[in-house]
Amino acid sequence: MKLQYVLVVTEPAYGTQMARTAYQFACAAIEAGHQVSKVFFYQDGVLNGAASTVPANDEFDLVGAWQALARDHHVELETCVAAALRRGVISDQEAAQHGLSQSTLATDFSQAGLGGLAEALLTADRVMQF
Repeated sequence: MKLQYVLVVTEPAYGTQMARTAYQFACAAIEAGHQVSKVFFYQDGVLNGAASTVPANDEFDLVGAWQALARDHHVELETCVAAALRRGVISDQEAAQHGLSQSTLATDFSQAGLGGLAEALLTADRVMQF
C-alpha cells in the first residue's frame, strides 16, 4: 500500500541529528515506494532553507540534499514564513516587501503560512515530525 507522507521538521540543519533523520526517513520512504508530498520546516527547522549555509568539505550538505530530493522526487519544501523571517531566512517576495536588498532562501524552497501545512495534513496518510 502506497502512503503519502508529510514531514514537519522543527530542528536546524546542523547542531542536532533530527533534520538529517527526517531527510533519511524521506529517502527511505520514497525508496520503499511511498510518496513524500511536502516537508514543512517550522521553528528552527526553517534554517534548513538558508541559502548561506556552507558546511565544511568533510560534512554532509543537508541543504543541498533537501534541494536534490525536491528536484528528483517532486517534494515540496516549505518554510514557515513567520518563523523564517524571525531567523533571517527571507524569500525574494519577502525581501521586496520589507525593503531588503537580498533574499536568503535557498533554491527549491518556498515560504508559506501554517495554512499551507494544514492543507497538506488534510491529504496526507501519515505525518511525521522531527
